[in-house]
Amino acid sequence: MSLKIPLPNPDDLPEEIRKIVSSSPLNVVKMMANAPASFLGFQELAAGVLFKSQFDPRKREIAVCRIGHVTRANYEWTHHVRVARRLAITEEEIGIIGSENPVTSLDEEGNLLCRVADKISLKVRLSDEALAQILERYGVRGATELILCCSYFNMVSRFLESTRVELESTPGNQG
Repeated sequence: MSLKIPLPNPDDLPEEIRKIVSSSPLNVVKMMANAPASFLGFQELAAGVLFKSQFDPRKREIAVCRIGHVTRANYEWTHHVRVARRLAITEEEIGIIGSENPVTSLDEEGNLLCRVADKISLKVRLSDEALAQILERYGVRGATELILCCSYFNMVSRFLESTRVELESTPGNQG
C-alpha cells in the first residue's frame, strides 16, 4: 500500500463540517475536512471560483483542464474533463489540452487560456504580454477572475497530489 493521508472519519468532525462532508461524494471535499480550520474558507472560495464568478465556465474549464495536465494532477484532470464535456469542449480539444506543450492547435482564445494556465502553473508569474492580452480580452474583472481561478486550481492540484487523494470508486466519477 502506498503512503497517503487518510480521509477523515466523519464521526471525528465538527457537526457543521460533518454535514457538508456527508452531502458530498467528492474525496477532495472529504480530505479538506482533515484541516477543519480551513475547511469552510476553502468551500467558500471554491463556490466563488466555480459558481459565483462572472468568468465564462467553458473558458474556465479549458484553463482548469490545462492546469490538471501540467501539474499532473489526475484527480483534477479526471473531474474537470467531465465538466469540460458538459460545457461542449470537444474530445479533440480535450486531447489537445492534455497533450500539446505548448498548446497551439486550439483557437486563439483557447491557446491564450492554456498559455495563462501554463505560466501560472509552471512559472508562477504571468508575462507582461499574457497579462496585457487577458486585460484587453476580459477587462480587469475577467482577468482577475481568470488569474484567481488558475491560482486556486494550482493550490487544489498540489493539495490533491501531496495528500494523494484517490478518485472516487463510483462509476459516475471515473471520467
